[in-house]
Amino acid sequence: MSFRRERYVSKGGPDGGNGGRGGDVIIEAQMGVDHLSALAHRKRWVATRGKHGRGSNCNGRSGEDLTILVPPGTIVIDCKEDFVLKDLTEAGERLIAAHGGKGGKGNAQFKSSTNQSPRQRSMGETGEARVLILELKVIADVGLLGKPNAGKSTLLSRLSRARPEIADYPFTTKHPNLGQVQIDLDRSFVLADIPGLIEGAHQGAGLGHEFLKHIERAGVLVHLVEPEPMDGTDPLENYRSIRNELLQYNPQLGSRPEIIAVTKAELPEANRIQGELAESIKQDVLLISAVTGQGLNHLTASITRTLDDYEADENHCSRHW
Repeated sequence: MSFRRERYVSKGGPDGGNGGRGGDVIIEAQMGVDHLSALAHRKRWVATRGKHGRGSNCNGRSGEDLTILVPPGTIVIDCKEDFVLKDLTEAGERLIAAHGGKGGKGNAQFKSSTNQSPRQRSMGETGEARVLILELKVIADVGLLGKPNAGKSTLLSRLSRARPEIADYPFTTKHPNLGQVQIDLDRSFVLADIPGLIEGAHQGAGLGHEFLKHIERAGVLVHLVEPEPMDGTDPLENYRSIRNELLQYNPQLGSRPEIIAVTKAELPEANRIQGELAESIKQDVLLISAVTGQGLNHLTASITRTLDDYEADENHCSRHW
């Protein structure tokens, strides 16, 4: 609230300016952002508040928006009401997660012929506040799945420039890794290394839900079967177990295109397991080795053909390039 006060100017009248609006909190998907871990340790995000209005009809400056950058594939969920606000699947998509409040009105806005010296002014509105859950589901054209230590990370490192952690013990991969596989000069596809699954994953065993949710985004599944598991389990039973976990988690995953490959072809039992698995499921089974390079060209060609067929199917609208 302000009145004009100048020498030789009588009855200058009201000149209080309006307050500026508060900034918005915006969540934006951006290429190059690979994970949400940078946001995990900050619980409160506040945009800049608007500035006060001043005399001489000077309006306050609006607050600056706060933009939170997340990877494509991030789902924004309202924690209180438990519904999805937006699924940020494409780079550049954005969501105003919390609107800033409107600025208040100075007393100059209340001037009228019957109220020439208004002493009213309105306060600014409180900005919107909400509690959100950010959940990342990796978007990839092809997802690698299988039991722990099946060779998924090694294969990803051979087919792309990704450098995931590789070791000779299970559960080396604790977060999905993405790599771009170049087919030719004009074409490529994104390959995701999904952390290993175990029996009971659909019920959360071994961080099963954390792993399985990423498979939902993959258009084509490449199932890797280890011929000589370190735990002495049966490779054929391991394949059936993972398939069962997929169906238990989401029955629609059962209709997803699947390429099956026996890894570590240099091991003595690899050829026998390939034949027995192909006979059991009545489907072609590839034999590959990420160490020696055997069968990798055949695998890449098979993935390319499957992607072409999958892209041509108009019913699969959830595919993302």
